[in-house]
Amino acid sequence: MNQKELNLILDDVKSFPSLPAAALKLLTLLKDEKSSNTQIEQLLRYEPGLTANILKLTNSAFFGLPKQIGSIRQAILMIGWKRLIQIVLTSCVSAIIDKPVHGYDLSSGDLWRHSIAVSVASEILVKELNLSVSEEVFTAALLHDVGKMVLGRYVKNDIAAIDREELRDMPFEQVERSIFGIDHAEIGANILGRWSFPPSMVTVVRWHHDPDGAPKTNHLIDVVHVADVLCLMSGIGVGREGLQYRPSQTACERIGLTEAHLEKVASQTLQTANQLAESLQADS
Repeated sequence: MNQKELNLILDDVKSFPSLPAAALKLLTLLKDEKSSNTQIEQLLRYEPGLTANILKLTNSAFFGLPKQIGSIRQAILMIGWKRLIQIVLTSCVSAIIDKPVHGYDLSSGDLWRHSIAVSVASEILVKELNLSVSEEVFTAALLHDVGKMVLGRYVKNDIAAIDREELRDMPFEQVERSIFGIDHAEIGANILGRWSFPPSMVTVVRWHHDPDGAPKTNHLIDVVHVADVLCLMSGIGVGREGLQYRPSQTACERIGLTEAHLEKVASQTLQTANQLAESLQADS
């Protein structure tokens, strides 16, 4: 491990872009039960780009609404505040991670599509297994790999060390920790902490590759872990990490997952994730 390089990585975490101020204000309003639809509409009146993205996604095939939605007020009534929060975050996160991550051999849009797929798979798992899991699961899954945006440049610069024979059969996050003294999961957790996300979501991102190593196991971590591995095994956003990942057996047991569930969730995820990703492609 190179301490100087680790310090540079941690400096990059500190300078990583935050979510847009308007989005943070909107999320605060949406999480406050005393907020009104009027307050939300007034805030969005000065954010035409965010408003357009919200309406674009609301009207996408992902939601399959019976009629076109033309206003934020209608959107809230039709999909509810929970989904509106997810849409706002999805739109903002897209702008941050819909970029190539060369160190991981991920082309433009690959990390974004993987993140969307893991969010979709997480929600399908919760429903399929009838789990009592926090509504944060979609957002935690969406952000689980944000640390790759920081670590990707260093991975690219250290390819020779990473490709050493003795590291080839190790899960990639263990290779990262061996080379850099930190992995993308810990970096992602640091980013979410700086964004003032709830500790429960920070914990999911930190332990999504190692649910059994978490200080306290829970279904939220287990679901995102399984969804992530399922998407990697399905070839969604694999890149340099390859197919070294397998879901933790104990995590699968904790949530009651079977092989039959995996096949069903995988097929549903592919179709739904494609609908959601396509609806949020950069405006063209």
